[in-house]
Amino acid sequence: MLLVENISSGYGQSRVVNEVSINIQPGEIVVIIGPNGCGKSTLLKTIFGLIEPYSGKIILNGEDITGSKPYDLVGKGMGFVPQINNVFPGLTVMENLEIGGYLYKKHDFREIFRIFPVLLEKKKEKAHNLSGGERQMLAMARALMTQPRLLLLDEPSAGLSPKMVEVMMNKINEIVRRDLCSVLLIEQNAKSALGIADRGYIMVMGKKVFEGGPHEILDHKEIGRLYLGRKDAKN
Repeated sequence: MLLVENISSGYGQSRVVNEVSINIQPGEIVVIIGPNGCGKSTLLKTIFGLIEPYSGKIILNGEDITGSKPYDLVGKGMGFVPQINNVFPGLTVMENLEIGGYLYKKHDFREIFRIFPVLLEKKKEKAHNLSGGERQMLAMARALMTQPRLLLLDEPSAGLSPKMVEVMMNKINEIVRRDLCSVLLIEQNAKSALGIADRGYIMVMGKKVFEGGPHEILDHKEIGRLYLGRKDAKN
């Protein structure tokens, strides 16, 4: 579904992502983890066309989309939920969802409300009145209204309580298992994200340093010590 080949990108003369290659298959949840400032968000923004790459290729469903703009990518089946400023706070829940479905004349909210019943309960509420977790659910739901086949999520659990992190991960898993789309996820809550992921990548200082299944990553002693907070992991 998505093939990223040797992508390098950054801001002006500041290179942040260095020759990173990743892929995601239909029906997968793929997570990218790593320390703050390692280039995870920059990579995601590059894939979605918010940052133009210095070099490399991005292939979506067999089509070279390198350098494409976000509005073109939405039409090609890609959605993106940034970490912050991801809803219209002065609009109601329903108005946010309707804006998300602007590409389509007919709006079908049934699947959205099956996954996020709290949004049905609060459909007339202004988004700024929602809790942090509810706003993140609304952001994901609004992105799903564009009917993506691939959804990019930038740290959806940021700032949430441990209980709400678990809820959020379950919602992401449900989205994929209902065959709505595949998900490429970057997260600081590495253990929670790996709990629902099919595969994962580790990024450090702008480079991909490891890839594998969730258990390979969780059981890797050096990765556990450096990035997952495992005090028992030794060289």
